Amino acid sequence: MSVWRPKRFWKSVSVQPAEEGFGVALDGRPVRTPAKAALVLPTRALAEAVAEEWQRVEDEIRPETMPVTRRANAAIDKVAPQFDEVAEMIAAYGGSDLLCYRAEGPRELTDAQARGWDPLLDWAEATFGARLAVTQGVVPVAQAETALERLRAEVRACSAFQLTALHDLVALTGSLVLGLAATRPEFDPEELWALSRIDEEWQIAQWGEDEEAAQAAALRKADFLSARKFWGMCGQ
Repeated sequence: MSVWRPKRFWKSVSVQPAEEGFGVALDGRPVRTPAKAALVLPTRALAEAVAEEWQRVEDEIRPETMPVTRRANAAIDKVAPQFDEVAEMIAAYGGSDLLCYRAEGPRELTDAQARGWDPLLDWAEATFGARLAVTQGVVPVAQAETALERLRAEVRACSAFQLTALHDLVALTGSLVLGLAATRPEFDPEELWALSRIDEEWQIAQWGEDEEAAQAAALRKADFLSARKFWGMCGQ
């Protein structure tokens, strides 16, 4: 059974100044979110990226090919009205951060985890004053409430648009520290993604790669890089 999709009906796409930011118009009519709110972007860079996605539509409107528009809609319709809940959900990753859970062996894997993850935990301590404890295995390790509160404060300092990007950066990696690092220009997002995949890549090296899993991982990586780009445009 085919799924009906709305089709392109507009000829021109433009960016227009709006109250508290920039809007996107189709044939002069402002674009609205799925909840019918005004689609107002905080920066021209975001507005131009949204406009480019609408301009690229050839026939059917496919939201899956419009990641900037989708995140902008989410920021306005979902994140802004539930800011506290979303911020707490993201901050909770600090209590079970990927970087804090190390393998018990073999040595090659534990060494790779230490090389890749220890510098990021050191960075979190130096940057936020948040030292997270490390353990081996899957038994939960209690984190100092002071450290968690400092990471939470960093999350809550985001705008709704930034929080939307941060949610994806954290959820896709399983690490609040990696997600926060991805918001800083001194880190290469490609390298951060690779660090989030140390365990998986070690398993692949031992047992080979499953084609379906590889395709899923590629999609997740693309989504991560897209979220990082969205974050960057929030400040331009």
